[in-house]
Amino acid sequence: MGDTENILEAGEELDEAIGEVLNDELAEEVIGEASDEEDAVSEYNDTASEYAALEDALADANDKYLRLFAEYDNYRKRTAKEKTETYQNACAKCIEELLPVIDSFERSLEAECGDENFKNGMQMIFNQLTGFLAKMNVSEIEALGAEFDPNFHNAIQQLDGTDYASNHVCQVFQKGYMIGDKLIRPAMVAVAL
Repeated sequence: MGDTENILEAGEELDEAIGEVLNDELAEEVIGEASDEEDAVSEYNDTASEYAALEDALADANDKYLRLFAEYDNYRKRTAKEKTETYQNACAKCIEELLPVIDSFERSLEAECGDENFKNGMQMIFNQLTGFLAKMNVSEIEALGAEFDPNFHNAIQQLDGTDYASNHVCQVFQKGYMIGDKLIRPAMVAVAL
């Protein structure tokens, strides 16, 4: 029996050794899995923080883009408006300088002239000038008989005993003109009392 006991003892020792080895391997495997989980959690946290940083950067870039787009749109509108205003102001200034010539033309057409051909030629030139004014959207301010409006009329005299109602224009000394909705020159008038 000595050998059998030795064999059983050796088997028990082998079982214990195998059990210890298996326990050690199982412990290492459990520790390894825990370590892998910690690494995965750490990697997830790192990725989440990078993702959040990228989202913040994207939101910041998008905000900057929208602001830049709005600034450019405002700049475009402002320059288009300035361009239109500059053109209108240049046209108004040009027409304003031309108005005394037109006034003189009107007075010369009203004067007596013995040469009918000369008078007809002057009338044709005047018609060309008034056609040009119409193309430029210049219109005469209707003043005679209209109610006095200080925005369009410049009263230089008040007359009593006229056929016109009170506070109405009874005489026009110089015609007024507008280009579109913009006043170029107010009409110089007399107003009935």
